[in-house]
Amino acid sequence: MKKYILASTSPRRRELLKQSGINFEIISPDYDENILNKTFSYSLIENIAENKGLSVLLKVQEPAIIISADTVVIYNNIVLGKPKNFDDALRMLKMLNGKIHKVVTAVCVIDVEQNKKIIKSETSEVTFSDITEEELKEYIFNFKPYDKAGSYGIQELPEHFIKEINGDYDNIVGLPVKLLINMIEEITNP
Repeated sequence: MKKYILASTSPRRRELLKQSGINFEIISPDYDENILNKTFSYSLIENIAENKGLSVLLKVQEPAIIISADTVVIYNNIVLGKPKNFDDALRMLKMLNGKIHKVVTAVCVIDVEQNKKIIKSETSEVTFSDITEEELKEYIFNFKPYDKAGSYGIQELPEHFIKEINGDYDNIVGLPVKLLINMIEEITNP
C-alpha cells in the first residue's frame, strides 16, 4: 500500500489532513515560495504547489502519494503573502478591513509510482467587518500571524472580525479537504 506524504510545514494543513482520517508522514518542501505583491493568477499559485511537491518527490524512493499545497490571500488581484513583521501585518489587515477578499489554495497530488500528478485550486471569499485599529493590533500581538498569508488565521480570529464567508472553510484554513479527497480518488482510480 502506498504511503501518503504531506509536503508542508503548516500545522493547519497537518491538522486538517489528520482530521480527514488519512495516515501520513511529513517531509518539508525545499522551495522558495515568495510571491509577495505579485499579480494573482491561478497558474502562479498552482506552480508553487506543484514545485513544493516536486521538491519532496526528489527525496522519495518508495510508492507514495505526495500532497502539497499553497494558500494565498488576494485583494484587488494582488497576492498578500506572509507578513514580514508587526507593521506589515497591520498594513495587510487594514487593507482587508471592512472589505471582501479571496483565499485561494492550490493543491498538487503526485503519485510517485505511476508518475502522475493532478493540480487543482479552490477559491473562497471572506468579508471582514469594520474592525478598529486597536483590535487589529491586539489580534497581531496575541496571535503573531507571521506564518499566515494575509496576516490572519480564520480559525483564530475573533468571531466579530468576519462578516461573511462564501466557499469552503477548510480552504481558508489552508487545505480544501473535499477537493483533496476527490483528487486522491481521481489519481488512484484511473
